[in-house]
Amino acid sequence: MQRKSFLVATLCGLLATGAAWAQTPAEVHKQLASERFNIVSPFPAGGPVDALARFLADGLSKRYGQPAVVENAVGAAGNIGIDKIKRAKGDGHNLLVVPAGNLTINPTLMTNFPFNIEKDFVPITMLAKAPNVVVASPASGIKNAKDLIAQAKAKPGALSYASPGIGSGLHLAGELFKQQAGIDMLHVAYKGTAPALNDTVAGIVPLMFTNLPAALPFINSGKLVAIGITEAQRTPVAPEIPTLAEQGIQGVNVTSWYGLLAPAGTPPAVAEQLAKDAAEILAQPEIQDKLKAQGMTQATMAPAAFAKAMKDETAVWAGVIKSRGIKAE
Repeated sequence: MQRKSFLVATLCGLLATGAAWAQTPAEVHKQLASERFNIVSPFPAGGPVDALARFLADGLSKRYGQPAVVENAVGAAGNIGIDKIKRAKGDGHNLLVVPAGNLTINPTLMTNFPFNIEKDFVPITMLAKAPNVVVASPASGIKNAKDLIAQAKAKPGALSYASPGIGSGLHLAGELFKQQAGIDMLHVAYKGTAPALNDTVAGIVPLMFTNLPAALPFINSGKLVAIGITEAQRTPVAPEIPTLAEQGIQGVNVTSWYGLLAPAGTPPAVAEQLAKDAAEILAQPEIQDKLKAQGMTQATMAPAAFAKAMKDETAVWAGVIKSRGIKAE
């Protein structure tokens, strides 16, 4: 009798939990319209993460009639802001806008990474992406991928390339390029994109892996030569630049992207609705213009697709980091 009562109670509990998670669209809307939104950007104001957070804040506020506050919780390579959302309530009102590296590179790169991305957070959607590009100083004489590979093979380890720092996505893009092209190059790590670009323009370093938006003014002025885009397809931001794949270098599909996450415990129906909201907010013509001005394109997707994209990319970078013996500074 006691066993039967226990089974009945357990079944009722499971049914109640399922009912709570299987919310109707009206219930989800009511929940999201019940209080203000807190959106954390773990990096300073003015960059792409902050811009995306503010686009979302404005759009969510208008949709649900509640304030939406963006907090720039900066520090520890983004971990301070990420931790704030990890500890927040999972009800759809606490959200994190974060770049790819924090989600797919740092878990392997950092020895004591303080988060379990899969367990601590609920993926909402990828928001936007910006293409990366290999550029060369005109003084290098490198005009395309064929020239680059020829120089690298002529003197293995002598040809150098710059990146914004050890363990950055662009450093790893360079290592992946070396692996796929079967060449050896010397990595020169800088403390940020600007000094690395300046030295590449000056010819101090012949090559650089960088974000296209940062390099485009130098490419357009002739101060840098665009060697190839590190994406499967040409980018609408600069359609005249060929991909590396077009030039015979396969498997270097590296994009700078930004995602939206919520704390663990956020109901699936809420995550799905927020993904739809983000897609519709970013699709507005005025927001599309602002994205394009920053060299970004919309990249929204369903939560399940976003979760898979993160998992797949994490596996790729884990392989590169381990095979190349890369360690965080």
